[in-house]
Order: sequence, then structure tokens, then C-alpha cells
Amino acid sequence: MGDLNLSQNGQRKKTVRNKQSFKLWLDKRFPFFSVIQKEYIQFPMPKNLNIWWTFGAALTVILFLMLLTGIFLTLYYTALPYHAFLSIEMIERRVPSGWLIRSIHMAGSNLFLAFLYLHLFRGLYYGSYKSPRELVWCSGMILTVSVMITAFAGYILPWGQMSYWAANVVIQAISSIPIIGQNLSGWLMGGEIPNALTLHRYYTIHFVMAFIICFIVFLHIICMHHVKSNNPEGIDITSKKNVLPFFPYFVAKDGLVLGVSGLIMVILIFFEPGLLTNSENYIPANPLETPASIAPEWYFLPFYGILQIIPYKFGGMALSAGTIFLLFLVPWLDSSPVKSARYRPIYRISLIILVIAFVMLGIVGKFHTFNSLIWLGRLSLLYYYCHFLVILPLSARFEIGCKLHDSSLCDNK
Repeated sequence: MGDLNLSQNGQRKKTVRNKQSFKLWLDKRFPFFSVIQKEYIQFPMPKNLNIWWTFGAALTVILFLMLLTGIFLTLYYTALPYHAFLSIEMIERRVPSGWLIRSIHMAGSNLFLAFLYLHLFRGLYYGSYKSPRELVWCSGMILTVSVMITAFAGYILPWGQMSYWAANVVIQAISSIPIIGQNLSGWLMGGEIPNALTLHRYYTIHFVMAFIICFIVFLHIICMHHVKSNNPEGIDITSKKNVLPFFPYFVAKDGLVLGVSGLIMVILIFFEPGLLTNSENYIPANPLETPASIAPEWYFLPFYGILQIIPYKFGGMALSAGTIFLLFLVPWLDSSPVKSARYRPIYRISLIILVIAFVMLGIVGKFHTFNSLIWLGRLSLLYYYCHFLVILPLSARFEIGCKLHDSSLCDNK
């Protein structure tokens, strides 16, 4: 019996040595295991990170889930007018579990945009755009724009009433751009009205952009790992006693948020499926019948609201694009040496009002037929631009300076 145990122990040790030898052999040629160990297991993270730092991991997992479900949907989708709508109906009614796969894809897109907005707000609130993290911020903004383009292209693909007329409205707005507008809208439309070429081009954009987004996410993570993560206090951590390894501490925290995200998706899919898309999109596209009210998905409502409150097409298009462009410039518009809004009272209040103004623009986009909301939307848009062009650059002059220490305390000078 003793000889048998010795033999088994010897065999186990030999197996372990073989695995370690293979790992060393592979790492010398392709350092996969060592990179995972360094960047995702032992990677140092500030120990004072709160729940706002979990949305990045949630976005990565949801993106992977949407890629899988999206590839499945492409196997049955037909990018031709009327056939597109029928192929969606077939996926919903005849393909085994097709309705579930499509619902996961739609719920994932809604949750992805919601978490992306929260992730963006966290960056603004805690100053994650300040030196040396300018490239982290800019790559994140490029990712945001890419996701918006992909989401809009995906919204067109069912070729329902709202899809058709949303494509028509946006392309007409693009045509108002001086010099290049007509050529660009003609390329997107492929004719006088949305047609087979329009649908095919949006389908191509949606499919290709999904993989471009994956590449941008990869670059975003590289930039973040190079300069390390920001933290709620806005202090650059230098002491090892103030950091913890990513695994298992932050993996557990991310796992909790992923569990809650999964619960939200279950509620949306099984209990509130009507929230995932507009009911008009369950009607085949009809070029001869305009819907009573054309409105995009909730995550585009603020930008659609800007188009509605500005009487000139190009003016609305320019101001809508400007709201995104200003976010790219935030690292250079904010001159305050203090990062976190915890210690910037003027900026903190201004940022909260900015969120209210952004939500108000969304309400205007949803209920744009009410004339009483037009001026409220214009005031919200005016404040949005004032926040970035006036309040943000000047706030550092009026705020009380704060000196932050490793003890995470703020002493007024």
C-alpha cells in the first residue's frame, strides 16, 4: 500500500514538472501565461476603488456576449428590404431559441450603453482624464463614438417602421453638411430613399464596427495598464501598502456587479421585453406611411432632442456632434490640479447640473412634439456648452485648493 502511494505521488510530481516545463517553454516563445499573471492576476489596483470602477469589466463581458449572439444572428439574417423583416420574424418564431438569442443581444446593447454612460460619468467625476491618462480618456471616447455608430446601424437592420424612418431622418440631417453632405448622404443612402443598398451598407458597418470596437477596447486596456488606474481620491499611488492585486479582490467585486447585470438582463428579457425596442418596429417598413412620432432608442434621445430644438438642420447636426467633440477636449479644458470632484465643490455642483441638463435633452427628444419643452431644451443645451467652455476652465480659479496626502485627507490651505 505504501509503495502504491509513493508511486502515485511520484507520478503527480512528474505531471506537475511537465506542466511547468511546458509553461516555461511556451513563455519563452509566446509569453501568454506570464502576461496574464502580470496584467490580470497580480496587477496592482488602488485598494480604495469603489463600485464605479466595476463598469469597465462589465462592459467587456457584455461586449463578448453581444459578439457571440451577433454572430449567431448573422447566420439567419438577410440584408434585403422586406426579407430583413421576415428573417427577424423567422429568428423570433422558428429558429430554436432564436427569440432568446435576439433578446439577449438587444438587452445587451441597452445595458452596454447604460454602463458606458456611467463609465463616462465616473471618468468626469473623478478626473480620470487628467495627466498622465489623456490617451486612456481619448481612446475611451473613440470607443464611445464607435459604439454609437454600431448601435445606430444595428437599429436599422430589422427594417421596421422606426428603423426605416430613423435612417431617413439621420441621412437627411447628414445631407445638410456643407460641401461633403450630399456626397456622404448619397453614399449612405444609395439612392433617393432608403433601399436595399442602404440596408446592406448599414449591415456592413454594424458587422465590421463590432470587431473594430474589440480592437479599440484592447488599446484602451493597454493604455490604462500602462499608466495604472485612477482612484476616488485622485492621488497617484506610490506605496505598495495602498494597492491590492486584481485577483481575487477586484474579481470578486466585478463578479458581484456582473451578477446584478445578469439579473437586470433576465428582467428585461422575460418580464419587460417591450422596453427593448419601439413597438413601431414590429411593423414592416412602409415608405408611404410616416409614424406618428419618430424617436430613436433612449441612448440617442439627447442628441435627437438637439436636432429638434434647433430650427436649422446643419445647426442641429453641428451642435449635436459638438457635444461629443467637447468631451475629447476635456483633458485640456480642465486646468485644475485637483482630479477628484470630491475636493472640487464648484465643479461637483456643475457636473450634477450637467447630468440634469443631459437628461432634460433626452426628455425633449422623447416628447419633442410639446412646444413648451423646446425652450427648456435650448437652455439645457446652452448650459451643456457653458459647462465645458466656461465653468470647467474657470472653476480652478475660484475653488479652494486642496492638498491630498496618502492618508486620503484633504486640508484646506
